[in-house]
Amino acid sequence: MSTISRPLDPAAQRLLELSAKAGYPPFESLRPEQARKAYAASWSVMQTPGGEVASAVDLQIPGPAGALAIRIYRGLGTDAVTPLPCLLFLHGGGWVIGNLESHDNLCRRLANESAVCIVAVDYRLAPEHPFPAALDDAAQTLRWIEAHAKELHIDPVRLAVGGDSAGGNLAAALALLSVKGEVPHIIHQTLIYPALDLTAQSESYRRITSGYALTASTMHYFINHYTPNRDDRLNWRASPLLAGSLSDLAPALVMTVSHDPLCDEGLAYAKRLDQAGVRVTSIHCNDQMHGLLTQGKMISASDVITSNICAILHHELHRSDINVPPQSFAK
Repeated sequence: MSTISRPLDPAAQRLLELSAKAGYPPFESLRPEQARKAYAASWSVMQTPGGEVASAVDLQIPGPAGALAIRIYRGLGTDAVTPLPCLLFLHGGGWVIGNLESHDNLCRRLANESAVCIVAVDYRLAPEHPFPAALDDAAQTLRWIEAHAKELHIDPVRLAVGGDSAGGNLAAALALLSVKGEVPHIIHQTLIYPALDLTAQSESYRRITSGYALTASTMHYFINHYTPNRDDRLNWRASPLLAGSLSDLAPALVMTVSHDPLCDEGLAYAKRLDQAGVRVTSIHCNDQMHGLLTQGKMISASDVITSNICAILHHELHRSDINVPPQSFAK
């Protein structure tokens, strides 16, 4: 086990001290419905307001098991008819908690600062809907976006996927499915402290065991709900780090933070992408903890890192040298 002592941003330390003083129970001590309510109670306290956008429209689309709720954002300063690049955003929350509202502020910032269209989806949650329900919903949403790109005023050649934590897991799986032709072609993947290996064997799981909102125990709680069948955890669709090959994947941004049980698998994924010849940008903060991008009211570094991610996303989705696939998925 590593003996390196990693620093923690003083603002993050104060947040942990306030949380400990408040006596908030860990998610793993709660039933899923209780965990969802507890998570929702933190949003207004923790998150930087996302600001006004040019438009935010709620729709229902057909899903694999019924209607799916989506929210479509167009960044401030964009018009209603110019085709925009589009990022399908998958929210975090361990596949158990979270919804369109939990990441509304972040989606607004991504839309505004990246000058893109963001489509967020309220995918099915575990344990009511275990693996692969969330991934099936995400894949169907990506197919729907491409099929309706013209009416949505989206550029079908400039589709990307992204998400944080469990959402990063789903985004990474979609990128792999895209290479296999099972979902539309994507040009970028944004993976924010993603969960990539549900076998949960990395050293950071042994390091982050207490004192944080997300610990190894919390992740085991989420993983057990999402993949009650342990064999599913060996499936690359659930654990993208276990995929046999990462060649030909879309360029990636992988963000990791040291004070996070998911740290090492994110670092390992970025390294594998690099070794596979995939263009990858790795952002690693050794003084931050899981959930940074939705902690802006408490941790000033959150807004700085978010703006950096938006700048990279803007560069990748608006660049002039995008390679057009020979045949679109819809065709």
